[in-house]
Order: sequence, then C-alpha cells, then structure tokens
Amino acid sequence: MARIQTWLADAAAWLEDRIGYSGLQKLAQKKDVPVHRHTIWYYLGGMTLFLFIVQIATGILLLFYYRPSAEEAFESVQFLMAEVKFGWLVRSIHSWAANLMIFTLFLHLFSVLLVKAYRPPRDLTWFSGVGLLGLAMAFGFTGYLLPWNELAYFATRVGTEITGVFPVVGDFFLSVARGGEDVTGATLTRFYAIHVAVLPGATLVILGLHLFLVQKHGMSVPPSVEQEGGARGVMPFFPNFLLRDLVGWLTALAILAALAAFIPAELGQKADPFAPAPAGIKPEWYFMFMFQTLKYLPSHILGIEGELVGVLGFAVAGLFLLLVPVLDRRGARGESSKVFTWIIIGAIVYILVLTYLGYTANPTV
Repeated sequence: MARIQTWLADAAAWLEDRIGYSGLQKLAQKKDVPVHRHTIWYYLGGMTLFLFIVQIATGILLLFYYRPSAEEAFESVQFLMAEVKFGWLVRSIHSWAANLMIFTLFLHLFSVLLVKAYRPPRDLTWFSGVGLLGLAMAFGFTGYLLPWNELAYFATRVGTEITGVFPVVGDFFLSVARGGEDVTGATLTRFYAIHVAVLPGATLVILGLHLFLVQKHGMSVPPSVEQEGGARGVMPFFPNFLLRDLVGWLTALAILAALAAFIPAELGQKADPFAPAPAGIKPEWYFMFMFQTLKYLPSHILGIEGELVGVLGFAVAGLFLLLVPVLDRRGARGESSKVFTWIIIGAIVYILVLTYLGYTANPTV
C-alpha cells in the first residue's frame, strides 16, 4: 500500500512539474455558484456539454465503419447495425443524444433569456451561445442525410430547396448546398465533410470561447433575485456543484441507454433518386416549426413569393435573437422589460404549437 502511495505521489509530482495542474485545481476551487430559486437552470449548460461529448465519442466509433458514398453509405450503416457487436446501440445512442442535446440547448437558451443572463458583461457569452445553437442545428441537418435512406434523401432535397428561393443568388446557393443540381453522392460527400470536420472544428473554437467567458464572468444572478437582496449564498463549484452535475450526467446516460434499447434508431429503405417521394416526409422536430410556417404561408404575399418571405422572416428572427443583449436596453440595466419577456414566451408557445401541428397534421410533400 505504501508503495502505491509513493508511486501516486511521484506521478502527481511528475504531472505538476510538466503541466502545473495545481493551478487548474485552485481555479476550480475558487469558482462559486450562486444559490437561489433559479439555480437549477445552471445545470442545463453542463448537460448540453455532456451530450455533445457523447456525440463525439459515438461519432468516432461510427466513423470506423461508415463509408461516405452513395453506393456504400446505406450498406455500411446496415452492416454496422446488423453485424457489428453493439453497433445498433452505438448508432441509437448517437441519434438520441443528438436530439436530447438540441432539446437541452433550447431549454438552456430560453432559460438564459428568461433570467436575462445575457446582460453585460455576458453579452459576448450570449453571442457565442447563439452561434453554438446554429452549429448544433447544422449538425442535425448534415447528419440526417448520412445513412442515405429514403426519408433522409427526400427530406434533404426539400430542405436544400429552401436555399434556392432567393432571387439572383438562389441557384448558386442551391448548387453550393447540393454540390450540383440535385441531391447526389456529391451532396452526401459534402455533408459528410461538413459534419465530421468543418462543424466539429468550428464548434470546438466557439465552445472554448464560451466556456472561457463563463469561467471569467461566472454565473449570472437574475435581476429579480438581485432586487430581493441577492443570492442566499454560494456553492463551491468543486466538488459540490460538479458532483451534482455528474448525477445529472449519469441520469442522462441512463435515459439515453433506455431510449436506445427500447426505441432504437431505424434505417428504413435505401434512397432511390428515381423513385417518387414517399408521403408524409417531415424534418427533424427542431426544424418542424419552420417547415409548418412555410406550409401555411400563401403562395404570394404583396407580390413576393410566400416561401421567400418566410425564409427572410426566419433570418430576421435569428438576427433578433443574436442581438437581444443590444436591443434589450432595460434588461441590460437590470430593469424589468416585460415586452421582451412576452416576446420570449410568445416565441416558445409558437414553436411548441407549430411543432405539435406539424406532427398531428400528417403533412405531405
């Protein structure tokens, strides 16, 4: 026993001499988390990060078998699910983790909005968080095509057609998105490169900035709590808050395993570009409210194509979301801003209602 303790002490001294990990330990011990009635929302950021790590780990395992070509993509996924031990489980966890990650990311976004945690000096933290939301949805869109099955193929064809609605530059955007005039093997290769190289690289950079800013500025206290005299106290991040985070992560892992085991990801039929589009094609749930909005718009609005109006409307909404710290001047001063609060609540209700209608109306394409 004494020999093991000596070996561990020597190993710790070796690491300290080369990387100085004690500085990181002191930094973690120095960080505190405010304790108040909204403290529970602080756990959503760590949960989203954990699910992203699960995505990376399972994605790397899938890469060992996946072949990014129209001729072999479907068969490689089929082989993974049928022949590789626990291959079906890894793919199912990857699929469910993607959905749960975007779900917790939306919850994190709206909780930050409602408690006004975007106030200066955390406005740059907000900008990086909105960027991460956009990257997460891009992950979902590009990853959906990779199995090269029937639903993914035609859903991607419909999704990429939206880029072609812009006048003058629409055809160019469509060609760039598809790698040609239609969804082909070139599209699959392009989406694969974006999904496994471009998006992870961009995410790691922005995520690193986001975590640095969170560490620098600490956790925000909502204005309502500040007006009541501030937080009741503080909780040390290490080990108290981190241990609670770990409990949440283990719970999420158990939920992922249960979903993957009882509702495994399906593969469906291989894509056939010459076959007619099957009825009832729908996007992933986090794109459903956009899809339904475009379906409800008339063909022309004030002489402009309805689809173009819808796409431009979503672009303006995205810009509004990004610039919330700049636009909400009352919130920036720590004052009550009921207009922004009701806008946020209205957006949440709109997204929920349109998503529900999208799944109950059984739309066809």
